[in-house]
Amino acid sequence: MLIQHIGHAEFLITLESGFRIVTDPFDASVGYPVPSLQADGVLVSHHHHDHDAVDLVGGAPQIIDYAGLHTFAPDVKVTSLLADHDDADGAKRGKTLLFLLEAEGLRVAHLGDLGCLLSAEQLDVLGNVDILMLPVGGYYTIDAETAFQVAEQLSPRVIIPMHYRTQYNASWPIAPVEDFLRFYDPAQIRSGSSLLRVTRGDLDCQPHVAVI
Repeated sequence: MLIQHIGHAEFLITLESGFRIVTDPFDASVGYPVPSLQADGVLVSHHHHDHDAVDLVGGAPQIIDYAGLHTFAPDVKVTSLLADHDDADGAKRGKTLLFLLEAEGLRVAHLGDLGCLLSAEQLDVLGNVDILMLPVGGYYTIDAETAFQVAEQLSPRVIIPMHYRTQYNASWPIAPVEDFLRFYDPAQIRSGSSLLRVTRGDLDCQPHVAVI
């Protein structure tokens, strides 16, 4: 499995079979360069402009934007479940979807625009997570400290931070990734790579926190 962080909450996940999945595609207003991507499946956590630009993804992909159990292919399964986009039971910003992708013997969770700690029911569904794509910037999502607590709830092998401030969205009222990284020993962190290549067999060789 190859995981590329396009920016914000958007990832391109490419399986060994060539099957491609895009998460939360953004539009040009977000500030990041908008890549030309082809995909077989798209996961949309909620319908805000920085997460649902499916018209910019080529390839006539299957779109998952509602809760339930889904099968992209016989060996590519997705579970999506509702969560709150804020810490007020969704009263401020509504709902978001959490995704669990099961493929190639790996369990990959993308937590959308999660706004609070996970419930016992959500933890039961997500179960043992190998790779966690976690919002960490605050304001619109959980902040760095709560993100750390969510990571502790799930105990993933690899954490990939997302939805934080960079040079492309410098005016946004969200924090940089460094606010989250301070909760970890520098020896646990790897940054600077353009993508993460991971298999079930090499999970133990991966960094605990990968900034890609």
